[in-house]
Amino acid sequence: MTAIIDYGVGNLFSLKSSLAAVGAEAVVSGDEKVIRSADRIILPGVGAFEDAMKKLVSSGLADVVKDEAASGKPLLGICLGMQMLFDKSYEYGEHKGLGLISGEVVPIEKVIPAGLKIPQIGWNALIMKKSDPLFRYIREGDFVYFVHSYYAAGCEDSVIATTEYGAELTAAVSKGNVSGCQFHPEKSGNVGLNILRAFLEGQVSV
Repeated sequence: MTAIIDYGVGNLFSLKSSLAAVGAEAVVSGDEKVIRSADRIILPGVGAFEDAMKKLVSSGLADVVKDEAASGKPLLGICLGMQMLFDKSYEYGEHKGLGLISGEVVPIEKVIPAGLKIPQIGWNALIMKKSDPLFRYIREGDFVYFVHSYYAAGCEDSVIATTEYGAELTAAVSKGNVSGCQFHPEKSGNVGLNILRAFLEGQVSV
């Protein structure tokens, strides 16, 4: 069973529907016992980093996520949920993240050319950087759907895909059992469904 963490942030039921489309048993829950009993965890998120982290911490689920990740349980962060996996974010100040992957979240405004719209909204191609089980069913150049104004930096060792938006921006990361997608798999058609399918099947050799 896959637990989609409900802490008051994220497009939870669209994600649950996508998981159902690939045959997964999934539950949307903020209950610690349910999350700990799950085979794998998805941390979604939309909105502002500080607000989301406060909600995750106040719900008591930040420690649950860290404990379960440390135990080796597969964890996938999506969009803001991916950004929360890092050490910190500089979105409207400096805010501590979960610290599961080394790196920091910074504005795309600082690296993309003036005139490009912020946030990046829409379909963009993946540039594969490393072979990873999360991408076993997709290929270089496949398009996925992004909505973001910030991106993960200083995390080169964990980057498995980037995307080009006036600059090369982190699109996906992986470190052991912890993975993250800056894009929304649940909004990315068959490519996104294949990424979710790969996550459900676990970390096996490509």
